[in-house]
Amino acid sequence: MRIAPKIAALLVGLLTGLPAHATRPGDTILIASDSTAASYGAERYPQVGWGQMLSCGLSPAVRVANHAMGGRSTRTFLSEGRWKLLLADMLPGDAVLIQFGHNDQARGKPERWAPAATDYRNNLMRFVWDVRGAGGIPVLVTPVARRNFGADGRALADYPDYSGVMRALAKDLHVPLIDLESLSRRWLDRAGPEAAKAYYLHYRAEDGIAAFPKGVTDNTHFSEVGGRQVANLVAGGLKALNLPISAKVLADRPALTRTTPSGRSDCP
Repeated sequence: MRIAPKIAALLVGLLTGLPAHATRPGDTILIASDSTAASYGAERYPQVGWGQMLSCGLSPAVRVANHAMGGRSTRTFLSEGRWKLLLADMLPGDAVLIQFGHNDQARGKPERWAPAATDYRNNLMRFVWDVRGAGGIPVLVTPVARRNFGADGRALADYPDYSGVMRALAKDLHVPLIDLESLSRRWLDRAGPEAAKAYYLHYRAEDGIAAFPKGVTDNTHFSEVGGRQVANLVAGGLKALNLPISAKVLADRPALTRTTPSGRSDCP
């Protein structure tokens, strides 16, 4: 049976207007964030971001579209057009996880800096309105903790103003919130300052890590084990929200609860 030219053209137009994935509306989680959530190639292993590992805790039917990019703040995510690209990748019913703050506080980099009470708050409001306006579900995620401990041996909050603004905005606008800052600080407290090094990029030159031949001491970005475990915190937080996508978060997430590295950045 031949399809009339006008109908064929209409079908092509409809299909090309959709994001390039095969999932149904509501089956995608999109991530807007920075280097802590970004995906890294094999050449950067053992560095991974939590967004890179999140799919390991989800049903195979769920697609994770990780738009996170290193060095981005709410300001640059907008100015560089990354937010527009994310919205074009979203279908009605999809969830959008929004985590910023690490780079927004960089006063020495004016292209990134977004003061918490003004620009940062306004940018978050825009994100929420844009997602809701397109039929999606925004989820605010407070910035994940760094490996930074106080004199009492407890993990510190490095971005309290930004987390506070996000918590208040979530309440004011009735936006689902994953308080990753609080979750990750408790996670670090359980480990303690020394053991927590295994969650971040702490390697010596003699460890022979190809990505870091001179060694590295980085208390912000995650190792494989750290990235997996932070992804587990996010997955657990998402499941607890009881959103439509929450039912597709696995109850048992062994790939995200590993305590030793697998040597790879997928879901063994």
